[in-house]
Amino acid sequence: MRRGGFVWLLAITAALETGWLLYPVVRRIVLSIEEAPAARGHRLAAELGCFACHGPDGGGGTKNPGSQEGEVPAFTEQTQMMYVKTSDDLREYVLDGAPRRRREDPDYLARMEAAALHMPAYRSFVSSRQLEELVAYLRATSGQLLPAQDEARVARGGELTAEYHCFRCHGAFGAGGVPNPGSFKGYIPGFWGEDYDELVRGDEELDRWIADGEIARITEHPVGGWFFRRQAAKMPAYGKFLPPDDLSAIAAYVKWIRAGSWRSKLQ
Repeated sequence: MRRGGFVWLLAITAALETGWLLYPVVRRIVLSIEEAPAARGHRLAAELGCFACHGPDGGGGTKNPGSQEGEVPAFTEQTQMMYVKTSDDLREYVLDGAPRRRREDPDYLARMEAAALHMPAYRSFVSSRQLEELVAYLRATSGQLLPAQDEARVARGGELTAEYHCFRCHGAFGAGGVPNPGSFKGYIPGFWGEDYDELVRGDEELDRWIADGEIARITEHPVGGWFFRRQAAKMPAYGKFLPPDDLSAIAAYVKWIRAGSWRSKLQ
C-alpha cells in the first residue's frame, strides 16, 4: 500500500510538473497571442547582440575609441536621422554594415577603419522577413514617428509618454510584447492591435486605464480579476500624479497611435 501510494504521488507530481512546463505552450496555442513586427524585431535585435554595442534597448552609450562620435550611436531619440535617410538605408546597414553610398566613400571607410568597433554585416544571418521586422523595430524606436505640427494636444501626450517612459513597458512605440509574468497572455499589451480592442472599449475605459491603472470590467471579472491581481507588472494610476489636461493629452496620443497614420513611415 505504501509503495502504491508513493507511485501515485510521483505520478501526480510528474503530471503537475508537466502541466506547469506546458502551460506557456498551451496558452500560446489556445489564446490569441499578439505580436507586432516591431516587437519581434526588438527580440531579434537582442538575439543578434545589437544591444551589446548600441546600449540597452538601443539607447547608446557604448564607448568606441577612434570613432568620430566617441561612442556607438543609439537607435532612439531621433539619433537615427543623423545616419539614416530612408528605410532602405536601414536595410543596408543591417545587411552590409552601411549603405552603399557610404561604403563607396573613401573618407567614410577611413573613419570606420580608425574606430575600434565596426557595424557587422548580417546578410548571412537574417531572413528577408527578419530584416523587415528589424526595420519595423528600428523605425518604431527612432523617435521620428511624430504627430503633425497642428496636433498640439497629441504632441503634448507624446512628450509625456516619453517623459514617463511608457514604451519601456508597452514596447517600442506601443508595439507591445514586453514580458509580464503571471498575466493572462504573459506580456504587457500594446496599442496597435486586437489586445487593445479587448482591454479598451471606448474613450471612457481608456481614460480610466490612464488615471486609475485599472477598469472594473477587468478587475471584477472572476477570471480576468484573478490574472490582474496576480500579474507582476501593473499599470500605474497616473491620475494621482498628473492634472486632467495631461491625462487627456496622453489619451489623445494613444488614440493617435491607434489611428495609424504613421504606419507608412515604417516602410
